[in-house]
Amino acid sequence: MQLRAQHPYPSRRSAVAADNIVTTSHPLAAQAGLSMLSRGGNAVDAALAAAITLTVVEPTGNGLGSDAFAILWDGQELHGLNASGRAPTAWTPERFAGLDKMPFHGWESVTVPGAVSSWVALSERFGKLDFASLFEPAIRYAEEGFPVTPVIATLWRRAADQLRNQPGFAETFLPGGRAPAAGEYFRSPGHARTLRLIAETRGAAFYTGELAAEIAAFAKTHGAALTEADMAAHAADWCGTISKAFDDVTLHEIPPNGQGIAALMGLGILAHTNIRDMDADDPSALHLQIEAMKLALRDAESYVADLDHMTDVTVEDLLDDGYLADRARLIDPARATNFQSGAPKHGGTVYLSAADASGMMVSFIQSNYAGFGSGVVVPGTGIALQNRGAGFSLDPKHQNYVAPGKRPFHTIIPGFLMAANGPRMSFGVMGGPMQAQGHVQMVLRTQLFGQDPQMAADAPRWRVTDGLGVACEDTLPAATLDALRAMGHQLSLEAPENAFGFGGAQLIHRLLGRGYVAGSDPRKDGAAVGY
Repeated sequence: MQLRAQHPYPSRRSAVAADNIVTTSHPLAAQAGLSMLSRGGNAVDAALAAAITLTVVEPTGNGLGSDAFAILWDGQELHGLNASGRAPTAWTPERFAGLDKMPFHGWESVTVPGAVSSWVALSERFGKLDFASLFEPAIRYAEEGFPVTPVIATLWRRAADQLRNQPGFAETFLPGGRAPAAGEYFRSPGHARTLRLIAETRGAAFYTGELAAEIAAFAKTHGAALTEADMAAHAADWCGTISKAFDDVTLHEIPPNGQGIAALMGLGILAHTNIRDMDADDPSALHLQIEAMKLALRDAESYVADLDHMTDVTVEDLLDDGYLADRARLIDPARATNFQSGAPKHGGTVYLSAADASGMMVSFIQSNYAGFGSGVVVPGTGIALQNRGAGFSLDPKHQNYVAPGKRPFHTIIPGFLMAANGPRMSFGVMGGPMQAQGHVQMVLRTQLFGQDPQMAADAPRWRVTDGLGVACEDTLPAATLDALRAMGHQLSLEAPENAFGFGGAQLIHRLLGRGYVAGSDPRKDGAAVGY
């Protein structure tokens, strides 16, 4: 991989190269991870310290009530972890009778939070440092305060009016009745207390102890479904990965209930096109990617659910190479098409990555789903609960139909690239429906078009919406936009600072021989750091 001092995209960042490296969406979190490596910890310790710190310094995208997923290369083998939570036992379809869709905010969107279980599982199996030491930076920022960064201040302000009346939100996140401005210090002593309890009990307080009881009691006060038994029943699962090859690399994703399969499908469809003959920013190359992702996402929306409930259309059906070749043949190379789902069986998120000199690489993501999630915050704890329940369907015929103990469809996905000689890249693109589309864009830019991780992160992005709709960053050249419109794409332009809309990429690419090179998205406040 060639590192470039200059490129045609509007960014002043350079790729960072080092033997040990951490890249996250917040510089304090990145430095927390790096401090664990300097203490003799490994990439898992670094990733977890960064993730725990992010719950404090970036509450607009994740928190103690988040879910999490991870893909890990331990030096010899690839591992996948699904730490997403399940629906409360009382969430029968009858509970939501009369509704057209699942609630998006409030208690009726809250599923069991799984992120804490991911920290425990990863540390127990692969960590080197004492579990409690991973919490030290986060506890310090929660107790003593930290200066709010510009992007996060903007997202915080946007959420304030929408969520201020949700139970517990204002007293935790709106000191003095408003969101903190950029540069103002924010403290959360309740968050610090919770972190200490989790650290001291290796997560037990959160699922079976004092914190679980506080969560359940607050739920009961508001007539919500979540109980101590629901919390105690949670477990993270070592689930492996699913994969699809593209030329000399193989993209790995977490199996459903996540949307990672859509990235695999999009890449598999593109393998049957002539995209290899094009340049990175050729409008025809963008057209092929847009069309492939429309095909993949239409299928994912129709068929992807909790893996135990995908009894009609399976993962194998969706990734069948013959099926993907058939889907590729539907693409008109000169014209946009409004695709429907196929028939594969006939008859506000944070992402981070860490890598160390031993060869260990970690791709980790945790999220509340929509910014602060449900808006519900358990008083005195700093626990902001996710709204992943909004990912269920209320259509009885859909595989993602709401049910007790079922995992909802998930947007958050960590990505990992393997090659014949071992790991190639750990990466992710946080941001709702952008994520699978972002994975495909990052893979092609780094592997097919030879861009370094920072250049790939800096490049203007697009995302498909409904029908023929495509949202594009307004930094795309006018000639490119005109060419896409001429093909029939219905474009809407947005500024790059719409970080959620176009995601926040973090990438670590392994160099041949020794070390890594990383990029951190300029749409976020983050950084890649190493030594």
